[in-house]
Amino acid sequence: MLMIQDLLKKNKAAILERWFHLILETYPANTAAMMRKDKNQFTNPVGTTLSREIEVLFKNLCEGSQNEKCQSSLDSILKIRSVQDFSPSKAVGFIFLLKRAIGETLKNEMCKGAVMDEWLEFQSKIDDLALQAFDIYMDCREKICEIRVNQAKTEKEMAFRMMERMTTSKEKKQKGED
Repeated sequence: MLMIQDLLKKNKAAILERWFHLILETYPANTAAMMRKDKNQFTNPVGTTLSREIEVLFKNLCEGSQNEKCQSSLDSILKIRSVQDFSPSKAVGFIFLLKRAIGETLKNEMCKGAVMDEWLEFQSKIDDLALQAFDIYMDCREKICEIRVNQAKTEKEMAFRMMERMTTSKEKKQKGED
């Protein structure tokens, strides 16, 4: 894995930039343009979060450690993508875009036999990361569903209380008129 790791580290900036741009292509054109230009975390929290967290993911993949940092970065990205208008496959599909970014950036070096073998091994790490991402995405969607159910219950209870108050108020008025 040394050859591929060296290539990935040497081309880190180009790979990350390409990966980020590929992810932005999953958004509507005007949103992607804004996220591409605006680097301020307060005016563009989604873009800056994506940029920061994919760098952490890439670093950990290159080091061969898919630990809590990967979990945390995936969680940050997928909390965002789970509330956006993405299908589950599109929400976690950004992971697979890393393969494309690396392939496009390192296409000339990939033809070498030893590098190709290591590349295939590295791709399986990306696949494992995607599976982990899907689990996190599903947890996020479950939480959203729970929140919606609880919100509906609360609204129902409030409506019943309001109806009771209105009924009692109406009864008091009727007794006062008699």
